[in-house]
Amino acid sequence: MGLSSEFDTTRFKAVRARLQNAETLPPACYVSQDFYRLEVEKMFSRCWNFFGRVDRVPNPGDYFTVDYMDWSVVIVRGKDGVIRAFSNSCRHRGTRILDGNGNSRAFTCPYHSWVYDLDGRLRSCAGMEGVEQFNRSDYALKQLRLETWGGFIFINFSGDAESLPEYLGDFPEQFASYDCDNLVTVRRIEYDLACNWKVFIENAMEEYHVPHVHQHSISLLTVGDNIIPAIGNWDAIREKHKGTRALLEEDQGKAFPPIKTLVGPPAEGTHFVCLYPSTMLGMTKDCVWYLELQPRGPQNSKLIFGACFPRETVACPDFEERSKYYFKRWSKSIEEDNNISERQQAGLQSRLTVSGRYSLHEQLVHHIANWVLDWVLDEKGQWRLNQSQAH
Repeated sequence: MGLSSEFDTTRFKAVRARLQNAETLPPACYVSQDFYRLEVEKMFSRCWNFFGRVDRVPNPGDYFTVDYMDWSVVIVRGKDGVIRAFSNSCRHRGTRILDGNGNSRAFTCPYHSWVYDLDGRLRSCAGMEGVEQFNRSDYALKQLRLETWGGFIFINFSGDAESLPEYLGDFPEQFASYDCDNLVTVRRIEYDLACNWKVFIENAMEEYHVPHVHQHSISLLTVGDNIIPAIGNWDAIREKHKGTRALLEEDQGKAFPPIKTLVGPPAEGTHFVCLYPSTMLGMTKDCVWYLELQPRGPQNSKLIFGACFPRETVACPDFEERSKYYFKRWSKSIEEDNNISERQQAGLQSRLTVSGRYSLHEQLVHHIANWVLDWVLDEKGQWRLNQSQAH
């Protein structure tokens, strides 16, 4: 899918400038069906996409389905314990096979009862007897590339993309001491938002808005924004502070013990990480949470919030009582972020809206815009290279 004249490279010259001189993305990038299609075809179809945690399918036969833009996917743990992802479409005439989540020993298409094993192989297809040159082994469910890091699931829809470790760069090394494989997901909530996916993820990666949008919740917690160098498809803000960023100030006395494996900067505060394209990880001293954005068109998104604690913390006798204070903090701040994101989207829809300028407190918003443009303009990595050369 090629660039239309509305979105040629000259349109983005001001966005590609250094932060001190840069303009924000044109409003059309948040409301246009054409730009959204460019993102789907050139970016989401080629990069590694985040799909929650492996503990959502803890047992053989456990599965869940995802409708992700143009893709209908089923993620399942096989009888061999391996987690796989398949197209949620029967190889006979394309019928959707599964909905929601559950546990099954095999997948049966509701149309003509073709049956698939959990590893995707076609087990039976009654009625196909006598069909010439038909081999069941040729009609397995289409398998997608699925890899994991730290108990998090990533799927790639391209057949020739780099591996997940190559895509993540030095992210696993820098954040290894959080021991994410040992985390347990204790809460998962979905929200339907009337905003473009970029609106929310940009909001999640800047603290300029915190004293204003969160004045009744987490405004007392903010201490500044220190951007750390990143190699790979991620960016992060590092904060050094006492206590945990997962509790309101008045509830700091309810904090759980720190993650016992933390060393270096992770032990000194919090990292707010943007895992491109559309996930934020809040990694603080005692827990990790994620905000996963699934686009639902140019002006709608699904937000999935997940809260994760170390296995030892979840086993504490008072976990249920003390965790309520964490949920209170997240519920308040997420509702505030949801409201302001939808309000921003309403403003972007106006034909009178034009590009603005970045504050120096919005460095990662600028990074996000240019990461997207790198993929959409087929200039992957070029912007960061130009920025490093400029300095």
